Formats: sequence, structure tokens, C-alpha cells
Amino acid sequence: MASLSCSGPWLVPLVLVVAMATFQLQALLAAGARGGKGRTPTAGFEKVQLGDGDFQVQSPYNVPESQRFRYRNGVRTFWVYKDDKPFNTATHTNPRSEVKVKGHEYSSGVWQFEGYGYVPAGTSGVSVMQIHNPEGDAHSTVLMLHVYDGVLRFYSGAAVEPDIYDRWFRLNVVHDVGASTVAVYVDGKEKFSTTVIPSSSYYFKFGVYMQHHDQSSCMESRWTNVTLYTKH
Repeated sequence: MASLSCSGPWLVPLVLVVAMATFQLQALLAAGARGGKGRTPTAGFEKVQLGDGDFQVQSPYNVPESQRFRYRNGVRTFWVYKDDKPFNTATHTNPRSEVKVKGHEYSSGVWQFEGYGYVPAGTSGVSVMQIHNPEGDAHSTVLMLHVYDGVLRFYSGAAVEPDIYDRWFRLNVVHDVGASTVAVYVDGKEKFSTTVIPSSSYYFKFGVYMQHHDQSSCMESRWTNVTLYTKH
């Protein structure tokens, strides 16, 4: 039988946990909606209209997409196993199940990713969100947010948010192209910022992409209400 996610074998004991997480997500969404001007990272930004076709799933080539990705009730669930194949036969990159937001590449202005994420306990050694450069660049990304043992980190370095497991969180990532800076907000509060190496263009990704150390046997993240914003 196809795996339902990393949490699949324990679905019955997890019913209460899922119910609590759903309640917590609803409260978080309501809190975000109540945020007034100047109290939210999206203040002053224009919302980018996204369609279902803008969310391009990349998953291991040797199994059906439905065995590594699910979209249900507005929630996208991604999971991979440590020994999974890459997303196509032409690459030797690590296993992934993630979305590339296509059709909204950018090269100027200030752009922002917003999404409500959830990482189940046990997931480790994985990127859950990226700002990606075009193919062929010396550096593949200007930002990756990794999870190691319950801590959200900028790549494998600075801690962005502790205790990320088993709770919904609101993630905002602001990329100022002209200033070559990125800032990361969790639940409306700035938690990290840094300068980055500029590139010719960029796009956003989210899901799970296995990294090179401290990986769990299965890696999972869930996302809802993913939105892009921009200002020029």
C-alpha cells in the first residue's frame, strides 16, 4: 500500500494531535488576518495572484507523485525517504518532494514568500523552503531554511526558530533584490536577516529536500495558504 506520509503508520493515535494542530492553525490564520498595518511583514506589499498551475511538484521519478505528495483541504503534504531517487534521471541531487513556484521568477524589487508550515517531530536534515537561483549559477540558492532536530536554521548555521516541531507557524521571507538582503519572520516577528550573494533571477520553493547530514529516515512538511507579495 502506498505510504500516506511519514506519519502514516500512526494515523489512528495521531487523530487527537491532528485535531489540535487544526485548531492551532485556525487560530494562527485568524491572528494573521487581524494584524494591522505596520504589525505584519506584508504591510505595504501587493499580493501576487497565484493559480494551481503555478505550483509545480517535483518528486522522486521512480514512484507515483501521489506516494510522496498530497493536496487535500487546502494543505499540501510533502514527504520523502532517505533512499528515494532524485526528481528526474538527469540529476544526481538528493531526494525531494517540493513545489517550485513557477511563472513568478523575479530579478528586481522586493519579494516576499508567505506560508503556514508544519514539520512533524522526527523530521531532520531537510530543507523546507528555498529562494533558488537559475540553473547554471555558481550558487544554487541565496536562502535555504533547514530543519535539524526541531530547530529551523539558515542552511546548517544560524538558528532561526527553536522548537519548530508539531505546530503550525507562519513563515514570511522577504528578499530585497537591490539591497541583496533576506529577512525571515516567524509568526510575524523578525527572527533572522543577512546579506546574500546576488544572482540574475530568483524563484521560491517549499516542501522537503534532503540535505547532507543528520537526515531522518523519512522527512515531511505540510504547507497551506502559500502566497507571494511584491513591491517595487
